[in-house]
Amino acid sequence: MNNKVLVVEDSRAFRNYLVQQLTQLGCEVTACESVEQTQEALQQHNDFACAVLDYCLPDGQDGEVIDLVLDHRQKVIVLTAMFDVDTRERFIAKGVMDYILKDSMSSVSYLIPLVKRLMNNVNHHALVVDDSKTVRRHVTQLLEHQYIQTTQAENGEEALKVLAEEPNISFIITDHDMPEKDGISMIREIRQTLDKNRLAILGLSASDDRTITAQFLKAGANDFLHKPFNQEEFYCRVHQILDMREANDELYKLANQDSLTGLWNRRYFFNQACNGCEIRNIAMIDIDFFKKVNDTYGHDGGDSILVTIANILKIYFKDDVVARFGGEEFCIQQCGPYDDFVTRLEHMRKRIEKTAVPHDGHEISVTISIGATNLQDKLDQQIKCADDRLYKAKENGRNQTIYQ
Repeated sequence: MNNKVLVVEDSRAFRNYLVQQLTQLGCEVTACESVEQTQEALQQHNDFACAVLDYCLPDGQDGEVIDLVLDHRQKVIVLTAMFDVDTRERFIAKGVMDYILKDSMSSVSYLIPLVKRLMNNVNHHALVVDDSKTVRRHVTQLLEHQYIQTTQAENGEEALKVLAEEPNISFIITDHDMPEKDGISMIREIRQTLDKNRLAILGLSASDDRTITAQFLKAGANDFLHKPFNQEEFYCRVHQILDMREANDELYKLANQDSLTGLWNRRYFFNQACNGCEIRNIAMIDIDFFKKVNDTYGHDGGDSILVTIANILKIYFKDDVVARFGGEEFCIQQCGPYDDFVTRLEHMRKRIEKTAVPHDGHEISVTISIGATNLQDKLDQQIKCADDRLYKAKENGRNQTIYQ
């Protein structure tokens, strides 16, 4: 998805404010003040992520710009100072994505997060579960209208199979009354392995049972919506679920990833599981004479070295657990043949030795020392063994791997 946004607003102050806010969000904004200018802009660009349109313009008093932009198959958000039920129904019928009451500058506080939400939606994948083909198609169309990828399933049993095959699914929207496996039973089964922070679920039902909401929430759903639902409420619920999902993901990263290198941190390394592999290999890595780098080139130079080495570690061990333990020390956990592990460590060490890191007009070269082990013991004992071999590599002259 591109970051182009069309803004059509005849008030110069409000238009400039919108452009400023959207630009800070990372959008490439095309601003117009009339229907005529909008027509010209659409002739030059026809691939906007969305269009933010004022309802009443000097050369279009009754929303003509909306029809113009919709005719060019653009996704529309309407700004309007006038609102009633009939106007709302007319907007929805036209296919408008959303509308915002333009009663003050504070209306932007809803618009900016909405545009951000649309831009982030391309990173999400929804699983729509309902035995009604008509309902599945309707929900899918609503989601895809907001750039969310979708996959469909006819019942809970099929949904579980899809979920096992599609690990990138972000959230599930599910009915309750379905053959094979109902929605609540499916949710209970999912929650045995995936909690609310890892996979969000929105329950749907047309049941008259007054306890159905509580049943869904107690089974593990994040939220619930009665059918038939209001389109605006549906989008609000979905947006809230995705906002919470992204906030939880960000908190998880803050708690478990090293902010400089993007590698896992020590906390994550000791809390993660080994996925049940029979043979676990561990390597401890330390940058040689790193204090000298910081003393010579400053901490910015040292940071450049750390980031470069982290990137090389990711290349050679992309499917393994790589962590920055702190300072200039790294740790790798790998499951597989030990000889292959040691061979990759050596290739990586030689790659780092040959890599010159540009910084502030200089080229910085460093080497690393490595201690590795395939000792089959508890993780802390493996790390101690690898650490002992790392210090042996240091004592033997550095820039080498000790693995036995």
